[in-house]
Amino acid sequence: MKQLFLLTIALLLVSSCAEELIKKPDNLIPEDKMVLIIREMAIVNAAKATNLSKLRENGVEPTDFIFKKFEIDSAQFVDSDRYYASKPLRYENMYKKVESNLEDQRLKLEAEKRVRDSLRVAEKTKENIDIKKKDSVSTKVQK
Repeated sequence: MKQLFLLTIALLLVSSCAEELIKKPDNLIPEDKMVLIIREMAIVNAAKATNLSKLRENGVEPTDFIFKKFEIDSAQFVDSDRYYASKPLRYENMYKKVESNLEDQRLKLEAEKRVRDSLRVAEKTKENIDIKKKDSVSTKVQK
């Protein structure tokens, strides 16, 4: 009797977990596109936090910019976000992809910056060597 009760409880739990809390919207944004949208929103929010005045100067409304870029509207985004949020493991996986993508981009930008800095240092060193050569040549000519 006790085993039957536990089995019934287990079946109820499993069946309730499979139940969809929110119905899949007709205009659902595909998961891979949603990851890109969330990534862009994170970048734009960082830009807003650091330099909102520049965005306003250029007439850029960050959220509208993203919606136009991905050809979606705010209602479609909200419906899709709510649907994915109702599936916590899937939603968490999406955010892990966003985080990984942003980290990859950060590392790439840092590498590019190191290259630019190295080139700048090399150019300065070359200029200094050229100046020293000119100075030594003019000193020899004066003697």
